[in-house]
Parts: sequence; C-alpha cells; structure tokens
Amino acid sequence: MESATPYILFFCAVGILGSFLIGIMIGWFGNDIVYAFLNKSKYPSVHPEMFDENGNLIPDEILAVSFNPDFLEDEDTDEDNDES
Repeated sequence: MESATPYILFFCAVGILGSFLIGIMIGWFGNDIVYAFLNKSKYPSVHPEMFDENGNLIPDEILAVSFNPDFLEDEDTDEDNDES
C-alpha cells in the first residue's frame, strides 16, 4: 500500500493556491463595487459661480475654456509685431 502523503500535500497545495486566487479576485471586484458605490453622487460637482443669488442652478449654458500649457507668452505668433 502506498503512502497517501504525496497526494495529501498535492491537494492541500492546490487548495491553498486556488483559495488564494479566488480571494484575490473577490477582493478586486469587491473593491471596484464599493469604490463605485461610495464615489457616486447625485449631481456632478458644481462651482459657486454656477448658482444665482437665490442658490438655484443657472439654467444657461456655461462655457468652459482650457488653455494650451505648451504655449509660451513670449513667443511671437502674430505677424503684427514685425518691426521693419
């Protein structure tokens, strides 16, 4: 009769490794679900200038402007600055 020790060690190692991988996957997906739940809000973030004097949200369209960070102010981009 053979010893059962190698079989016991094999199945214990596979069980431990499988449990570890399943725990990582459950933790990963659980973290995503909790993060999405805690960080959702009813309204998008609004700035104080988007409200009127009564505290109501202004229904007009608001213009968003972004500036190019690579543009240097001292560069001559106009042809008007030619000093001939």
